[in-house]
Amino acid sequence: MPSFLKNHPFAVQAFFKRSWVLTFAAPRKELAGLVPECLELDIFKNHWAFLAVALVQTSGLRPKGFPKVLGTDFFLIGYRLFVTYATRSGKRLRGLYILRSQTDKKRMTFLGNLFTHYHYTTTDIEQYGGGLRSHRSGLTVEILQSTGEVPLPQGSPFADWKEARRFAGPLPFTFTYNAHNREVLIIEGVRENWKPAPIGIKACQFPYIEDLNIRGLQLANAFSIENIPYEWKKGRVELWRQ
Repeated sequence: MPSFLKNHPFAVQAFFKRSWVLTFAAPRKELAGLVPECLELDIFKNHWAFLAVALVQTSGLRPKGFPKVLGTDFFLIGYRLFVTYATRSGKRLRGLYILRSQTDKKRMTFLGNLFTHYHYTTTDIEQYGGGLRSHRSGLTVEILQSTGEVPLPQGSPFADWKEARRFAGPLPFTFTYNAHNREVLIIEGVRENWKPAPIGIKACQFPYIEDLNIRGLQLANAFSIENIPYEWKKGRVELWRQ
């Protein structure tokens, strides 16, 4: 297939029924080797960098303007880093760099790898009232059920939830990099009424992250949103120069 197809050749829309985002903090040197040369880690207090896991129940993913009946319903697990990119015009954009994506639908794995660089694989995902798990991937997430004020995770580098919200995701942009051609692909997301609510995490396990052997990694925050329309603009490519 032509390689340009992977560069988000058309706008896409979807509906997020529910999204949990768990953000982990680590010393910046521990995550530095995971980003390409064109990007920089988004740093907090000159020390912390962040890796997030998004767990999203998605409905009606389709090219923008297509009828919903042609869309794909699936569950997405996305592993991404918080980064910044300096454009050729001098603007500094905050965004995400995707490390890996998992889904429960083979159709989505095929389409995701056809039209993106997000490294989709298929796995089993079992959802229940207080969390989700994957037997094949060894993944588990348990949400702490509470009606009171939710405390920040123990050891979080943030002073309060307002400070933590800056690293809740998703950010306005997502980036990929073609090192051979030194091209940066920039995908802009569009959302409305994005009001993340803090959630407590009783337990979580992500074997993919564990295999990265990141020292000093700790849960920094967790947020939830529900019933949000979302879309991504057509990707644009920019030549990167040091």
